[in-house]
Amino acid sequence: MHLDELIHFCFQLPGATETFPFDKRTLVIKVQGKMFALVDVEDPTGINLKCDPERAIELRERYDGIQPGYHMNKTHWNTVSLLGQVDDSLVKELIVHSYDLIVSSLPKKLRDELADR
Repeated sequence: MHLDELIHFCFQLPGATETFPFDKRTLVIKVQGKMFALVDVEDPTGINLKCDPERAIELRERYDGIQPGYHMNKTHWNTVSLLGQVDDSLVKELIVHSYDLIVSSLPKKLRDELADR
């Protein structure tokens, strides 16, 4: 999946915003101030996505292109290859899964704000 397609897909999700809090190359995509995706815009070979811990293990065992999250909590984050090892439809599914995990952890007031968009 190409970087521009990935970014476009992420920003179709309600409330998605971009920041560069760490450096000028690590794009962090957030919803209501919480990270759900990180990608290196200069070398977009993988995307870090939050994942349910049990599903994270299952995905890592099943796909060579899904590894424990690089520089992240390995229990809750995966790095998903963008070099063709993981089908684009699965990458999109995992982006939505990451987004949904974050949204479900938000206070009701913030979830309601997203629903109004």
